[in-house]
Amino acid sequence: MRVGLLVAPQRIELRDAPIPEPGPGEVLVRVRVALTDGTDLKAYRRGHPQMPMPTRFGHEFSGDVAAVGAGVTSFSVGDPIMSVHSAPDGTCYWCRSGQEELCERVMETKILGAYAEYLLLPAHIVARNAFGKPERLSYEAAAFLEPSACVVHSVDLLGLHPGMTVAVLGVGGFGLLHVLVLRARGAEPIVFGRRPDRLQLARDLGAAEAVQFDEEAVCVMRTLTGGRGADAVVECTGVQSVWERAQQFVRRGGVVSFFGGLPSGASIAIDAARLHYDELRLVSPFHFSPRDVRAAYDLLAQGAYDPTPLISARYRLDALADAFAELDRGGGIKYVVTP
Repeated sequence: MRVGLLVAPQRIELRDAPIPEPGPGEVLVRVRVALTDGTDLKAYRRGHPQMPMPTRFGHEFSGDVAAVGAGVTSFSVGDPIMSVHSAPDGTCYWCRSGQEELCERVMETKILGAYAEYLLLPAHIVARNAFGKPERLSYEAAAFLEPSACVVHSVDLLGLHPGMTVAVLGVGGFGLLHVLVLRARGAEPIVFGRRPDRLQLARDLGAAEAVQFDEEAVCVMRTLTGGRGADAVVECTGVQSVWERAQQFVRRGGVVSFFGGLPSGASIAIDAARLHYDELRLVSPFHFSPRDVRAAYDLLAQGAYDPTPLISARYRLDALADAFAELDRGGGIKYVVTP
């Protein structure tokens, strides 16, 4: 089979590899769709501490079952399948404490390699985080299961209720996916970004307002909410200066969520008086639990939202390097890669 490898920053190669044979509890997936992702783009640009090169990469995918290992009863050869790339072990302290997204082994047992013709799902992922793809759901929409699970986890930390006003800072893939999930959950997302085309897409996806992120953005936020500020703010840029501005958009008693990660060792300034006297709540969602994956699956399966407008273009696997070069130039939101 052909496999896309990131061999060095900004250098991708296609290589031949043997097709894996599934062991007990495992499922071999013939990849139909893989999606590009912000983490993959970061790794492409400068490497990633959890992806020593050369590395297989890509982790948002859907496909068909090509083979099953002994003991697998939930899938048969030919079944359409959608899955995420990780699952908790269910035994560590955090799993037993109901914080499975923080499982101490979830990152070391994740799988990468969706930019390939086949992908082997380990037994622990098959058992907890793999689902049959409904016929009405396209393979492209099904491939959004993993990023949707991240956003569901993020949204759940906000204490969401219908009609809640949520400021979303950033109009990248995750910012726009927050718009879809927030709208599906009955919230009123107000989006802030710098690209007019992305702001228009946010409106098309259901944002109550889409506003230029500039020096007047906080004033606009307060005007739109009767002077209060947003009930919650979700930072989706992963930019230090935006992290520091995020708290300015929220009302007294509100919650600020730092979804976009910063590099290890980064620090930010917080207005301690606002934090204390306005009783702000700061959260920073990481990854997802099987509960979040199931909730994301249900939303997609029920057609609660359509994520495919976030797809900017489609590439064959042999043009994977071209896809990432274009992303590196800022040319798209998410790309489909097909073997």
